[in-house]
Amino acid sequence: MATIVSIEELRKTYEGGFEALKGVSLEIEQGEILALLGPNGAGKTTLISAVCGITRPTSGRITVGGHDVVTEFRAARSLIGLVPQEIALEPFEKVMWTVRFSRGLFGKRRDDAHIEQVLRQLSLWDKRDTPIKELSGGMKRRVLIAKALSHEPRVLFLDEPTAGVDVELRKDMWQMVGGLQRAGVTIILTTHYIEEAEAMADRVGVISKGELLLVEPKSQLMHRLARKELKIELGSALDEIPSSLARYELLRSDDGRMLTYVYGASGGEPGDSGDSGDPSIGELLRDVHEAGLPLVDVRTRQSSLEDIFVDLVKEDAP
Repeated sequence: MATIVSIEELRKTYEGGFEALKGVSLEIEQGEILALLGPNGAGKTTLISAVCGITRPTSGRITVGGHDVVTEFRAARSLIGLVPQEIALEPFEKVMWTVRFSRGLFGKRRDDAHIEQVLRQLSLWDKRDTPIKELSGGMKRRVLIAKALSHEPRVLFLDEPTAGVDVELRKDMWQMVGGLQRAGVTIILTTHYIEEAEAMADRVGVISKGELLLVEPKSQLMHRLARKELKIELGSALDEIPSSLARYELLRSDDGRMLTYVYGASGGEPGDSGDSGDPSIGELLRDVHEAGLPLVDVRTRQSSLEDIFVDLVKEDAP
């Protein structure tokens, strides 16, 4: 696919010397959903602000649709829709006027059919004549999305779009994002709800302390970094792990009734071709039996994207 957003060696240093972005480079493909994950203060919002022309970078270059965001600001910005974290809306204006006005700000001709389509897509059509102040928090966030879509952008930034909304509304927004992608819109999502990234993203980027730690296809990242755990429940407490099981590097629970075996990548069982070479589960269970341990139950768990994210950020900590 063609690149629609290109970020090259982007740096942002604020007055006082704080470096919010440290040489970030990133290529975003047309029509993809990229989830950008990172802890508070990692640089996610600064990166989005730089692409959208809200913050001027200290150095580096950004293009959107081939247009430089500094030297060709209007052309670049016209391709971008932004849904910010903060709900900043005129409380006494009606929904329809608010969304229609946003379209006009980008020099687009009035198109009530398009505005109606956007409002219906976001379940706001019945609220079109309602003043903003009478809407719930979730509905106000939908209005922000409608405003961002009013001028038919090719790139949509969603900065914590489901913060503070209920689970049902969050799932509705996931469906909406999927529909936008099918229509060809490129979506960059920042979120603290990592299940959003796991459910929707094609690629995942992890940013920490102003540096992009990685950007990979979600499936590839899960395959490369995800680990599995085999938990073995014992019928009686174990004071210490038998030496015959030492090669498995088992973890014993505090009460001595649970052993945990952490093994290879999510691509296959230990001992399979192409894995990390860990001993197989069959070998472990055989050796547990030969050691005379009373086995009650066995269950497995595969690490989630959240586990991977936490581990990556932890490794980046000083």
